[in-house]
Amino acid sequence: MGIINTTPDSFFADSRKQGVDEALQQAEKMLADGAAFLDLGAYSSRPGAVDISAQEETDRLLPVVEAIAKAFPEAIMSIDTFRAGVAEAAIKSGAHIINDIGGGTLDDEMFATVARLQVPYILMHMKGTPQTMTQLAQYDDVFNEVFNDLAAKYQQLKRLGVHDVIIDPGFGFAKTAEQSYALLNKVDEFKMLDLPVLTGVSRKRMIYGVLGSTAAEALNGTTVLNTIALTKGTDILRVHDVKEAVEAVKIWEAVNR
Repeated sequence: MGIINTTPDSFFADSRKQGVDEALQQAEKMLADGAAFLDLGAYSSRPGAVDISAQEETDRLLPVVEAIAKAFPEAIMSIDTFRAGVAEAAIKSGAHIINDIGGGTLDDEMFATVARLQVPYILMHMKGTPQTMTQLAQYDDVFNEVFNDLAAKYQQLKRLGVHDVIIDPGFGFAKTAEQSYALLNKVDEFKMLDLPVLTGVSRKRMIYGVLGSTAAEALNGTTVLNTIALTKGTDILRVHDVKEAVEAVKIWEAVNR
């Protein structure tokens, strides 16, 4: 899953694509490099990011969705938003999947909207908002609390008639680096939910903090963590660098033939 951010302030500068032309160029490159999905976001969810209105998010997002749908009709697009209205508008403009960092907690209408639209839904774990989450990384047992939260929300979704669900443990979202590594070490145990698992660790602080570097220098560490995630059964890698992630998958598949 290749990340395209139509934001001026996402944490990794090279993922920021201002305007339709830049986003189309990135989409073309990612699809050529082997991306199975494109994940489009117009609201920066980095810790402490500036809040923007739903209207501004929509205005940034929809022209890109429409352009990619027209230029690359085979592309599968997920929409990285916690707002039900933005998600619905994007689906109606040609997107296919809703990727909700809030896991239904930031918009009470999200689960009902997914049920009505009958589209696949990526259910992520977080606490608080992008503005407050760093203060909320307290757990007695991070794996059990994240697992139980995702399991309970999946039951809610099933009761509403939503069955096409992908889960994301939410690495770095209201989690310290140590907590994120503890979750990564147990990715295989999320398979008890019998749902596809998405791992999104690309260039995050949990990598460059350990290495004493920056997001711009975290590609090698990202590849290492992606490979570890593959060995633990993750199904989808959400990445800024598609070519390198696809190569990791190919090598992992060769080892496991």
